[in-house]
Amino acid sequence: MASKEATLLYSTMGELIQKYRNHAGLTISELARQCGIHKGVISRIELGETRRPELKTMLPIAKVLEIPTIEILEYYVDVEQRPDVLFDLMKEAIDLCAKPLLSKIAFRYLQTPYDQSYLLIARLFDFTETITDTSIKLALYDVIVKYAREHGIQQFLAKGMLQKYLIERYEFNRLHETFYSGREILNYTDFLSPQEKVTLYYRMSLHAYALNKYESCIELGKLGHSEDTSRNELRERVALAICNSYMFLGKFAALNEHLSLYEKLNYKFITERLNLFRAFVLSRTGNYTEAIPLLKESLKDVTESNRIYRVNELLEAFFHVNDLHSIEKMIENEEKKFLLLDNDPNQYSGLGKYFRLKGTFLMKLNSFDEAMEAYLQSMYYYAQINAFKELAECSDDIFSYHCQHQRNISLDLLEKLKKVYNVIVTKNKLRSDEK
Repeated sequence: MASKEATLLYSTMGELIQKYRNHAGLTISELARQCGIHKGVISRIELGETRRPELKTMLPIAKVLEIPTIEILEYYVDVEQRPDVLFDLMKEAIDLCAKPLLSKIAFRYLQTPYDQSYLLIARLFDFTETITDTSIKLALYDVIVKYAREHGIQQFLAKGMLQKYLIERYEFNRLHETFYSGREILNYTDFLSPQEKVTLYYRMSLHAYALNKYESCIELGKLGHSEDTSRNELRERVALAICNSYMFLGKFAALNEHLSLYEKLNYKFITERLNLFRAFVLSRTGNYTEAIPLLKESLKDVTESNRIYRVNELLEAFFHVNDLHSIEKMIENEEKKFLLLDNDPNQYSGLGKYFRLKGTFLMKLNSFDEAMEAYLQSMYYYAQINAFKELAECSDDIFSYHCQHQRNISLDLLEKLKKVYNVIVTKNKLRSDEK
């Protein structure tokens, strides 16, 4: 079988077919019978009378002659200028999962002189939205964004960047990078529809919350609320993130103000957590005796996905009052109840914090080896979301405890630390290779 490089030496599709047909030992009549294409059509292609045969004609011929489809597509994209034909070529490239070739065809499609650029890019955008494979969608959105930027088509620059962001924000090892990609879109909100604008503000607000960027969470969430005239679950989840952000910032007056506002609006996510917020405020203002009973009560009816946050808050309160017995009981009873949601970076962050607290507790009991295992587990969860600050803090804890207890770091522990860091390196390398 001829190689791709050899294929590209043929000046016409006819020469290519003739070469493969002779190699297969087939007459034109035999080839016509096997592929279902009339022998006169094949003959005119081979003679060069039909220099650009239809793709639907070539694919059955190529299948019989075992000409790789990707080589047929490569030939067409170099000579074809008709938008509809190039559009069909894109569909074939998608079926082959040939992303570099797909991008090449998509650019060629947008550059054709047969239609206005705006209509072409609009059609490509609408088509991209129908695709289910996210890697294919991203490849096409990359083309749309690049072409729109180069040709000043601001609407599809904004829409393309938004759709890319909505996909890439779920890549936990790139949370910081994708957040700043989202920030760029904020410069183009005038070119988004009202619903797209609200979606951007809400998703960016929750993204900021996951990164502990609480001021940004509040700012973006309020922008979304000001634009959103509907009543929906996402609106309420953003309201909850705003309240949590005020709490973590220690702005308790603002927190109480917003709790009252959202309670009047009857936001379910807020009304169900009013006592919990009161417990958190009491705990964070040093009123642990009052906070602990409320935090314990909050664990009775909590969902598995929300349990980790309340457990961590209660553990910290117990640490402040030095109630090691209660900490031990919680660790024995609670750990098996945790639920890890793969699409929620906050879960990884919460588990990272829990195991760091567990490591701290075990060190108080002088259970050195078990404490190190807890810290390693904490680092594992932080590594999944590239939480570098928290990873550094866990590393500092490990090395500090070794210094305080005058212990040498074992080779086994160093090997385990290396594996944790390899998680980050591998994830980032995979992402770099995909680019």
